[in-house]
Amino acid sequence: MTTPALDEDSRSRGRDRALQARRERAAIKRGLREGVVGVAEVLSRRDEDPAVGRMRVIDLVEAMPGLGPVRAASVMESCAIAPSRRLRGLGERQASALVRALAPAARRATRP
Repeated sequence: MTTPALDEDSRSRGRDRALQARRERAAIKRGLREGVVGVAEVLSRRDEDPAVGRMRVIDLVEAMPGLGPVRAASVMESCAIAPSRRLRGLGERQASALVRALAPAARRATRP
């Protein structure tokens, strides 16, 4: 099966949508680092907002203050979440386990 040929206008619209989604995910990660947005709030938006739903869980975890790649991998493993999982693909148990696991990091972000 071949992909359909797109005209330049369709390609341009697709690029614009992709850019907007990347900007939205970057804003979410910045909000997590600064303590403006909570993990539970982001997870609640995963079904309505396609940009949030397509965000990788590991990116969300690494955006938390004090969590680098090694600790993030440990959190993911303790919550039984595969490294390739996206937010939309999380089950309710995984999502609640992630919120509980990231609660200490969230408290660190809100300190003055």
